[in-house]
Amino acid sequence: MSRDQIILFTLFALVFIALISGRWRYDAVAFTALLAGVLLGVVPAASAFEGFGHPATLVVALVLVVSAGLTRAGVVLMITRRFIKPGRGMGGHIVMMGAIGGVLSAFMNNVAALAILMPVDVSTARQQGRAPGRTLMPLSFATILGGMVTLIGTPPNIIIAAIRQDSLGQPFSMFDFAPVGGVVALTGLIFVALIGWRLIPQREEQEARAEVAAFVAELVISESSSIAGKPISAFLEEADRAGAFLVAVTRDGRTRQTLSKDLEMQPGDVLRLEAGSEALDALRAGLDLDFADQRRKHYLEAEKAGLVLVQAAVPAGARIVGKSAESVGLIWRRGTVLMGISRQGRVVTGPLRKAVIHTGDVLLLLAPNDSAARVINWLGCLPMAEGNLPLTRRDHTAGAITIFVLAVIAASFGLVDLPVALGCVVAGYVGYRILPLAEVYDQIEWPVIVLLGSMIPLGAALETSGGTSLIASGILTLSAGAPAWVAVGLLMVVTMSLSDVLNNTATAIVAAPVGIAMADALGASPDPFLMAVAVAASCAFLTPIGHKNNMLILGPGQYRFGDYWRMGLPLEALVIATGLPAILFFWPL
Repeated sequence: MSRDQIILFTLFALVFIALISGRWRYDAVAFTALLAGVLLGVVPAASAFEGFGHPATLVVALVLVVSAGLTRAGVVLMITRRFIKPGRGMGGHIVMMGAIGGVLSAFMNNVAALAILMPVDVSTARQQGRAPGRTLMPLSFATILGGMVTLIGTPPNIIIAAIRQDSLGQPFSMFDFAPVGGVVALTGLIFVALIGWRLIPQREEQEARAEVAAFVAELVISESSSIAGKPISAFLEEADRAGAFLVAVTRDGRTRQTLSKDLEMQPGDVLRLEAGSEALDALRAGLDLDFADQRRKHYLEAEKAGLVLVQAAVPAGARIVGKSAESVGLIWRRGTVLMGISRQGRVVTGPLRKAVIHTGDVLLLLAPNDSAARVINWLGCLPMAEGNLPLTRRDHTAGAITIFVLAVIAASFGLVDLPVALGCVVAGYVGYRILPLAEVYDQIEWPVIVLLGSMIPLGAALETSGGTSLIASGILTLSAGAPAWVAVGLLMVVTMSLSDVLNNTATAIVAAPVGIAMADALGASPDPFLMAVAVAASCAFLTPIGHKNNMLILGPGQYRFGDYWRMGLPLEALVIATGLPAILFFWPL
């Protein structure tokens, strides 16, 4: 080996030891390794920071913003209400989410599929009081597996089809990958749902915590509400699903606390609820309910900067103590609605807008995003640590889906690159006022970006130094004299190992020509070798840096670098055990 190769292999070994140990933050380790590579002369200084502008890095950042926009527009809520049922066990939930993710990722980029489903999974975890990390990794792995089924599902398939055309004169078609990819994806999903999720480490600090404050709040049944004209039992089912409790119904000024399940809900009915802020927003958006203060609703409709739900504690001496939201002119002076009051279990009587505020109350306020802090300060209150909850906008759902689908179609058919397509989605969401510009940068997991931007130049240096070619020549030596199927299996193992270290696109570019050369040397068909590369390059389950989907869940799932191999290692072994026979059956040597 050359000096540069020795240095790079040593750097990679040290990086993985440091990351797996968990003693240092992964972004600091990766950036330190990058600087070491520059100082040691194996990474050119001129290209040291090109990883931060690499398409893979941009895709990760943009997907996080797009995901926030889809959540804000109610797309996540729509999918959750349609497919995710309360009380479903962990395995059943993973099967349902994995199946949806697998189907979506077969017909769109698997990163985009995860972008849609990741906030759904996080939201479901919060509703059920469990850590998102229990299910985010299975979801990521399912979308990676589903992407192998079609030509457009994952970049390695597209690259391998192009290399086949250059070498053999004809590319693979859209569903040539389906027989092998389908077998591997189905087997992998069954493993993840039955066994894999149990292998993910559980940590005390990772446990989800339910919202502390249960607010007394009011919502009104609108003319367009889906529960208008239905018995109250229909609403009780939805309330139970969201984690809310119906206290009373007010109709024509008369409040009913003893409610018959057959009572028909009518437009204008005021529903008094006990619920957390997320449950209230889910009910309001999911059932098309209105705010209680209908007379001043136009103040909110005129607000274009975005609305958020904020919690504020009322200390002694606050401006609003002894007064009501109506008497201080909260909505017409500050464009803010009092959505709920938490009074430590004590009863709040009368309409909320007229309720007298006491010291120690916690207020749930619906306020303009850019002035929420000023509203809390004006009231003399103290902001709660939970932070702001963006208001779901169901009126933007169709627009958000349309923008996203058009971008995915354009990227899938090669009209524009995926980073450009996702950038257009972000621009569209900001322009369409789905996502306020001030919040765009807050949605990005910057430590993940630093990790990815630092590792890409190191991977490129390994390739340009001849390190990957050295590995490829070793495959030919090890498989010399063995049956052809042994060579195919060995190619899968090595390609999968490379994909866990390098970007899967770079792995496919390096490994596919090696597969063709191996087939020529053995006098065999190159197609099974190319299929082996396609499957193995996509299946990067041991590290977060091997695939962009694994990188996306690193922050939201609160994973450590060494968590992935626990489920990923047996899954990769299963992929080889099922993928190799499937390749030999559908693509004979």
